[in-house]
Amino acid sequence: MKIKKSPPKIKDDKLLKRGIIGSTIAAIFCFTPFLVVLFGLAGLSAYMGWWLDYFVLYPSLAIFLGITAYAIYRRRHPCAADRCDPPSPDELEPTS
Repeated sequence: MKIKKSPPKIKDDKLLKRGIIGSTIAAIFCFTPFLVVLFGLAGLSAYMGWWLDYFVLYPSLAIFLGITAYAIYRRRHPCAADRCDPPSPDELEPTS
C-alpha cells in the first residue's frame, strides 16, 4: 500500500503569529514608558510600581518568547518519527 501525499497541515502559523504579536506587545510595554503614560492618563499611576514589571510584564514577555520559539521549532521539525500519527485508512491507496 502506498500512502497518499497530502500537503502539510499548517496549524503552527497561528501559534507563531500569536507568539510574535504577544512578544511585541510585551516588549513595547516593558521597554518603553507607554504603559506608564497610559496608567497616568487613566489615573492609575499609584498602581504603577515595580510589581507590574516583575510580576506581569517580564513573565508575559518570557511566555510569549517561549511560544514563538516553540512555534519556530515546530515549523522546522513538523513531525518526529516517534510522534507522528499513523495514516488513516482513507489516506492509504490500494496497490494493484
